[in-house]
Amino acid sequence: MRTIFLCAINNVLSGSCAEDCKFCTQSARYKAKIERYSFKDPETVLSEARQAHSQGARGYCLVTAGLGLDDAKTEYIARTARLLSKALPDLRLIACNGTATAEQLRYLKAHGIQSYNHNLETSRRYYPHICTTHGWEERYATCEAVKSAGLSLCSGGIFGMGERLQDRLDLLESLAQLHPDSVALNFYLPNPALPIPKRTLGRSEALEIVRTAARKMPQLSILMVAAGREALFSGREKELFDAGANAIVLGNYLTAEGEAPDRDRRRLEELGYTVAESCHAS
Repeated sequence: MRTIFLCAINNVLSGSCAEDCKFCTQSARYKAKIERYSFKDPETVLSEARQAHSQGARGYCLVTAGLGLDDAKTEYIARTARLLSKALPDLRLIACNGTATAEQLRYLKAHGIQSYNHNLETSRRYYPHICTTHGWEERYATCEAVKSAGLSLCSGGIFGMGERLQDRLDLLESLAQLHPDSVALNFYLPNPALPIPKRTLGRSEALEIVRTAARKMPQLSILMVAAGREALFSGREKELFDAGANAIVLGNYLTAEGEAPDRDRRRLEELGYTVAESCHAS
């Protein structure tokens, strides 16, 4: 019986980003109608983490809007991680806070963060078409810093933003060169406020991306399908798992609603899968 990993996301600092990433509703430039707030109270984060844990999540990602870590974000994530790791010791804590130095990442590791998520998003060639305020190379360098700091690396990208097939293959090849422990595959979520008007791939193309990622990176502990899963595969999740995925996001995304957790759990049970009791990508 196959085991599926469940990971939950907590947007702990929302909508305050000055970057111009065309795929992101958290960019203040596009004035998307989303909830915007400063740092959540860590006790609130803990309460939300307890709920996600009770629903089966064993990976828990603390996300902040903005280009990268600064002193305030680093201290906040470290403080929140200490609180969560003490209360929920079997919850794997992941940070996703943008560009970071090895020193900042080592500090987070010392305070309970076990994995760091930083996506390459797309190919090096196509990246200037979706973001001009920072470069693809900065993203790649952060991924290398994650590994040098001794953290587990989670990286991935977004597909269906107008890129060519070769860009998709190049992104997967760049990810393979990083030797990540886990990869997150996202399919673009259109929003009326964003400059990218629509998702430019369908279900069959998405499945081929999952298959190719699994083939190129057989060492992966976790191959996750994240944003866009519900739009493309609601009721057809088995196709994803047959293609090589073994993890999904439970609950909501950063600014978009996901599937109801109890529905996802019920669907996995109906398909004959078990939910992982631990999340050890190492």
